[in-house]
Amino acid sequence: MRMDVGTRVSADLETVRGARATIPDAGGLVHLQFRRFAGCPVCNLHLRSVAARHREIEAAGVREVVVFHSPAEELRVHTEGLPFAVVADPRKRLYREFGVESARRALLDPRVWGPILWSVARDLVPVLLRRRPLPERRQPHGRLGLPADFLISPDGRILAASYGVHAYDQWPVDRILTLAAEANGAAKPEATTKPGGMAGGGGSHG
Repeated sequence: MRMDVGTRVSADLETVRGARATIPDAGGLVHLQFRRFAGCPVCNLHLRSVAARHREIEAAGVREVVVFHSPAEELRVHTEGLPFAVVADPRKRLYREFGVESARRALLDPRVWGPILWSVARDLVPVLLRRRPLPERRQPHGRLGLPADFLISPDGRILAASYGVHAYDQWPVDRILTLAAEANGAAKPEATTKPGGMAGGGGSHG
């Protein structure tokens, strides 16, 4: 069952490094993103783009929390160095709670073929040099998972949600920043113009 905008959510999660990742975060927004399995090439491609602009995301008041349906010991190997929280959900409890699904279209949609080829080509040399491990051959929940993104307010409301229709259908960083700007703008009280052109908060238009 999919989550609607406006639904209130909460979770107390443990990252693969043993830290806590609580949702919501009273200090700001949370971008909760569901990825696929440890070592997934297109997941790695996307998360590198997020890591490269992580300071921008933090400056926008957003904390990243990324969930995979792989065991923590596998994820630790494949997510070393990422500057945000990574959570293992090998039983897919959170996936079910948020209505995140698997489907054949994850890999059959032509829009994912380009990113797959690019991500495999990009990882080829590090894999051959044994600087990056291959994903495990056997994935308990398969390789047909679909991604999903949620922006969650400090009071736990879902402000925006996206359920991917293929394996590389997720929010790019620019979309995250736009949604954060909209959410932060909505959270500020509207300014009203007082006589003399001074802007002040509160009050009503008469």
